[in-house]
Amino acid sequence: MWYRVGGRNELPGTTGVSHWVEHMLFKGGKRFGKGEITKEISRRGGALNAFTWIDCTAYFETLPSSEIDVALAIESDRIYDTRIEPDEAEAERTVVISEREGSENFPEFWLREEVQSVAWREHPYRLGVIGPKSDLRAMSRENLYDHYKRFYMTNNATLVMVGDFAAPELLDKIRAEFDKHPRGPDPSPLNIEEQPQTGERRVLVRRPGPTHYVMLAYHAPEASHADAAPMVVLSSVLGGASSPIAWGGARGLGRSSRLYRALVDGEIATSVSASFELTLDPYLFAVDATLRNGVEPARAEATILHELERIQHEGVPEEELARTKRQLHAQVVYSLEGVTNQGFALGFMDLVARDPAAWQTFPEALQQVTAEDIQRVAKTYLVENQRTAGWFIPDNNQQVAS
Repeated sequence: MWYRVGGRNELPGTTGVSHWVEHMLFKGGKRFGKGEITKEISRRGGALNAFTWIDCTAYFETLPSSEIDVALAIESDRIYDTRIEPDEAEAERTVVISEREGSENFPEFWLREEVQSVAWREHPYRLGVIGPKSDLRAMSRENLYDHYKRFYMTNNATLVMVGDFAAPELLDKIRAEFDKHPRGPDPSPLNIEEQPQTGERRVLVRRPGPTHYVMLAYHAPEASHADAAPMVVLSSVLGGASSPIAWGGARGLGRSSRLYRALVDGEIATSVSASFELTLDPYLFAVDATLRNGVEPARAEATILHELERIQHEGVPEEELARTKRQLHAQVVYSLEGVTNQGFALGFMDLVARDPAAWQTFPEALQQVTAEDIQRVAKTYLVENQRTAGWFIPDNNQQVAS
């Protein structure tokens, strides 16, 4: 069950509310009490989970097809009848703060959070998902309940079913569970347009840590844009292929990528990645590097920029492009193994690309990308005026307040 609510729908003061509400929606409602949702799925041999992201919140169950009724009952109960009790909300405050503190153990988290906050001036993408501890400590049960009632309704959700079932019979069951719920007021559209960046922005993060980290982030197009497919292929050329539409896939395909050869084989970094996320609104194309001890950030950044400029000036040879496309195809195939991953791909691509067929058409578009497309998008988006550069500088003498 996909809900069109996430970090992009939050404001300072209640940042992290979508993620906190996700936790609360496992606490039970009218038909399922506290702890009963997990028990009902587990005793039927199933699995369940949920996640919150910048564009959405999703809940899923994987069960034998004969047990589909219980999954529909859980999601029907969750959408309108969850009880967010004050004592449960207060108990969960400790959990979500602990989750943030777990992320804070990683320097990459601090650097990415800082880069995101600077890359945007207006768009809520700058706020992330987990929220600062100041917001998590200040939010009330009323904040959670108001957010739940504003965004959890059938007309702000998409139900995805994948598996062994007869469609007419299943549709009757879905209607029986969900048609009884009234349509809610449509959430207000996000009418925030980020103004074009007109010059490079830079941030330094000094905190305790083992080594230096570098992140370069460029403003990039949304998933529904025609340049999204070339951007995925470009990120694969630079950092290695991974499936853009679902979980899973093979690992280790980045060793032949340009950035791996230049920074890891070049003994500048211990790891490096390039990423382009498929999102509802324009997001970021990012390069992240964990540096070897003793390597200065300026050297790593210069090496990354050199690799980007090579593609802008020289393009990508056809043999390298063909290899990258084969790797992308393999990643997509592996990532679609199993009904859970297929359901994820269908729902995710419907949400971000606004097209239920995109989980099939987007991988096809990747195979149609040309070397000229890659060079063009590199010249268009990977430019200084659209770049935010971040360095993490380890300072192990610094005392950091919690």
